[in-house]
Amino acid sequence: MQHRFCVAPLMDWTDRHCRYFHRLLAPEAVLYTEMIAAQALIFGDVARHLDFNAEEHPVAVQLGGSEPALLAQAARLAERWGYDEVNLNCGCPSERVQRGAFGACLMAEPKLVAECVAAMRAAVDIPVTVKHRIGIDRNEDYGLLVEFVGRLARAGCETFIVHARNAWLSGLSPKQNREIPPLRYEWVYRLKRDFPELEIVLNGGLSTFDEVDLALEQVDGVMWGREAYHNPYKLAAVGRRVFGTTRVPPSRAMVVEAMSTYARRYLSEARHPAPQLRHVVRHMLGLYNGCPGARTWRRLLSDPVFLANNDVGLIERAQAAIEDCADEDLQSGSLPPGASALVRLV
Repeated sequence: MQHRFCVAPLMDWTDRHCRYFHRLLAPEAVLYTEMIAAQALIFGDVARHLDFNAEEHPVAVQLGGSEPALLAQAARLAERWGYDEVNLNCGCPSERVQRGAFGACLMAEPKLVAECVAAMRAAVDIPVTVKHRIGIDRNEDYGLLVEFVGRLARAGCETFIVHARNAWLSGLSPKQNREIPPLRYEWVYRLKRDFPELEIVLNGGLSTFDEVDLALEQVDGVMWGREAYHNPYKLAAVGRRVFGTTRVPPSRAMVVEAMSTYARRYLSEARHPAPQLRHVVRHMLGLYNGCPGARTWRRLLSDPVFLANNDVGLIERAQAAIEDCADEDLQSGSLPPGASALVRLV
């Protein structure tokens, strides 16, 4: 599986509804789940954690943990559930994650992480990848990054998604950890030169396609996180700008129609807890960002009465209420593969 363009795992955001939405916009991107703690997966509700839509492929599950045996067991569950990849989180700096002995703090223990990778590699046939920072705290020793990657590569990891900032394990909030430690793209580029046989994907701070173009001259792939979430329609240009496809991207209105159909299908499912419309529409709030009527769109989609009643008509009314918006640099066209088929099935 190639990682030329990926959408990052984002806690509380990239659930299956978000990923379905992103897939409509970017058929070529690799999508990731929110981080799932291995213990929560093994001892909790597996279906609640792992259920996803078939249209999401290629989709990877991100695991959090530091016990090789538990991670191997969780990886087997993910493979059995149909995921295309297992990714180990070695980049989250939050104190809650640190208390669980996983995330960015694992970069201080490359031997343990290598054991985790080896255990997962032995347990599954799908790829095992790692997402990590370039370092922790204020340590600026590039050699430690090389040691970390080299040890994991010898354990069988071939793809590294590298957030080009250090993670400060104390004194900064997760938000500050995305902004204050300086970006060092050159370290990631240098890593690719030092390990040409590995697939190196750059994450952190990228928000324009010009930046993506420059990065792809140096590394194998890029990952967008909050940019993709807050300005999702930019994903519609990924096919043309990153993969050189001639596929005509869908208009915003076409994506809204497909999401309305998807919401109806989701609400018809017999699940516990009961499906809620708000779980779907919250990911769509940024679809019209920068367009006339964007505020109206967000306000209508956030209407508490219609959301409480699971009234899918809310989506159509919001679409009808906003002004026509020209899709910059894009032309309206057919929905990506899978979306029109879903509309026919529902």
